[in-house]
Amino acid sequence: MSLEVTKKEKETSQSLIRRFTQKVQKSGVLRLVRRIKFYQRPKSRQIKKRIALRREELKKDYERKRKLGEIK
Repeated sequence: MSLEVTKKEKETSQSLIRRFTQKVQKSGVLRLVRRIKFYQRPKSRQIKKRIALRREELKKDYERKRKLGEIK
């Protein structure tokens, strides 16, 4: 998807840049590129479960240390 903006007669470079950026934003090119660039594969059920268990373990450890006064 290529976008083209030609300079009009007596148009400043600033207004040309502004027209180009508006055209890019309206076309949705940046949104598509960001979606592709930051794509993350969906995690499997087993991995999600393992992450949740680890999070719970860390919470319990934090609470234990806080009760013992090791953490303020």
